[in-house]
This record gives sequence, structure tokens and C-alpha cells, in this order.
Amino acid sequence: MINTSIDEFLARLASRDATPGGGSAAAVMGAMGAALVSMVCNVTFGKKGCEAAEPELRQVLAESEDLRKRLADMVAQDIAAFDGLMAAYKLPKATEEEKTRRGQAIQSSLRRATEVPLDCARTCAHVIRLARRASELGYREVVSDAGVGVLAAHAAGRSAALNVFINAPLLKDRSFADAAVAEVDKLLADCAVECESVYNLVRSKLQS
Repeated sequence: MINTSIDEFLARLASRDATPGGGSAAAVMGAMGAALVSMVCNVTFGKKGCEAAEPELRQVLAESEDLRKRLADMVAQDIAAFDGLMAAYKLPKATEEEKTRRGQAIQSSLRRATEVPLDCARTCAHVIRLARRASELGYREVVSDAGVGVLAAHAAGRSAALNVFINAPLLKDRSFADAAVAEVDKLLADCAVECESVYNLVRSKLQS
């Protein structure tokens, strides 16, 4: 899916098919945020006056590229998780044994469908942290791109959280479900503060 053209992906997203859906869109948004952080680093390298920042930005670049690839991989993971859940719901349930097997498959699939967006939200939070460093150290002419990157990552994280919220209530493993919701709630709160801070930092640099 990630190797398709943008037009094809958007057409698939707009179709009646259940996948790709919001979870895949969240992963793509997060990957775009990471890619923009990488771009700010790459453009800054070699620019006069930015020499001192290059060693740290090299590390930021290595991390942002790793996150970009991880988020791109999550598109397929999200599709597989949803398709697996739909397949579990279609399992036969004529006998008690079949009902038990189906129930177990549904719960296993629900857990996976919760784990993938939770990991996406965590990864987007990391992108937001890197966007701050890119905003602080990057070449001024592309600092707005760091701002777009942090907004994309924030939107992606919030979007991924919705998939946690829709699946967690259906899980019988309440310990896992409650922990997942609590973690994503904290991620959302922390990222909202950090995203606004980075956005204001970028805006102040553009207006100085």
C-alpha cells in the first residue's frame, strides 16, 4: 500500500472499502511529519552559520528517518489488524467450540487492533520531540516545514488515539485495555502542549 501513488492511495481511502481507513491515514500523516523533520535537517547541512548544529541534526536525521520508515510500515500493519478482526467476526459460531474459538480470535484481533494505533501514537510523540530540535537548530528558511511536521505528527497521534478508544472498550483483558487508554490519554495531553510550544517557536522565528 505504501508503494502506491498518492492518487491511488487517496482513491482507495475514499472508496467503500474498509481499508485503508483512518488508522492508515494516521500512519501516513505521521510519516509525513517525520519526513519533514528529515528535510529540515538535510537542507540545513552545509548552510553558513549552521555548522555548530550539524552534529546534533545528524542524530535527529537518523532518528526521524527511522521513525518515518516505522510509520510507513504501520500502514500495512493497520490494514492487516483490521482485516484480521473482520475475519475473526466471520468465523463460524454454530457450536460451543466454534463460539469459543471465534471469541478468542476476536479478542486476539482486537488486542492487535489496539496495539498498532497505540504504537503509532507513541511514534508520533517521538516525531514531535524531534520537530522541536529541528525547529530550534534548523536553517531559518525551512523552519516553517518543521512547524508543518509537528502539526502533521500531532494530528496523526490524535487520529491514532481514536482507534485505541474504539477498540479498547471491547477487550475483555481490562488490565491491558485500561493501561492502553491511560497511556494514550497521557500522550495526547503531553503532545498537545509540546505541539503548541513548537508551533509558537516556529512562528516567532518566522516573524523575527
